[in-house]
Amino acid sequence: MTTDTITADTIASVSLKEADADRDAFAQHLGRSFEEYGFAVLADHGIPDELIARAEQKAKEFFALPEETKRNYALGSGGARGYTPFGIETAKGAKAHDLKEFWHVGRELTPGHSFRDVMADNVWPEEVPGFKETFLELYDTFDRTGVTVLKAIARYLGIDEDYFTDTVRDGNSVLRLLHYPPQKEATGEHIRAGAHEDINTITLLLGAEEAGLELKTRDGRWIPVSPKPGELVINIGDMLQRLTNGKLRSTPHRVVNPTPDRASNARYSMPFFLHFRPDFTIEALPGTVPAGEEPKWPPISSHDYLMERLREIKLA
Repeated sequence: MTTDTITADTIASVSLKEADADRDAFAQHLGRSFEEYGFAVLADHGIPDELIARAEQKAKEFFALPEETKRNYALGSGGARGYTPFGIETAKGAKAHDLKEFWHVGRELTPGHSFRDVMADNVWPEEVPGFKETFLELYDTFDRTGVTVLKAIARYLGIDEDYFTDTVRDGNSVLRLLHYPPQKEATGEHIRAGAHEDINTITLLLGAEEAGLELKTRDGRWIPVSPKPGELVINIGDMLQRLTNGKLRSTPHRVVNPTPDRASNARYSMPFFLHFRPDFTIEALPGTVPAGEEPKWPPISSHDYLMERLREIKLA
């Protein structure tokens, strides 16, 4: 884990191996970066290289399928499961759609589970052998890693280390497989992903080594987020920003178009959007609201907030 003081353009880069050695120092370094930038980079996160490579290959196999085959899996259910075609998702407040297509994997629920009315079943492409097994394994691994990160966040906030464990148990978390196709012609006002904040609790992102991901600093500058191969980029989502009354930042970020020498390269990435469980009420934690002030946001259930935001980005 680096020990340098966070500077104007330095996002914390930490190793999960060192969390057990000094949990408080790990939590402080991670938390300060989340408070200032909303982002951090995590090495030694425990997701096996073999699993990452296998997942990347299965994603590429799916996106290489004919357009009409992929569209068989476009369910029209707000993009929550299956395939969302190129040119659909649009950043909040933007007119130009993003230059991407994606696939969503959700949580597998047991028969009769109480969240079945708000969490749809997964669908799986028959054309890609091993797709289901690979991404259910990756989903579970992301889920466990996310809880570990949340334990550190809880320590930084000065609350019980296990506070978040129940809040995300059976949460409506989504694994997204993203494909940004090569750009062979002018794209006008469209970019790979318009400036936005994530809706969820925290996001864990694999595959950001290819240049393009940028975050917006407090003073309005855009700076690159440049992890090393295999490292996770982690950022705070709007739900956790609301829960902490703005102490932890949900930061605007975007994926800009490639430079001309890289325009012929596709970009692939795999973000895991970790969510609170649907019936969890998001309201300011005790101690996050200054004396004499009101919380910045009113209480709202995780599910109601999710649906409100999905409508804003044209996925519901």
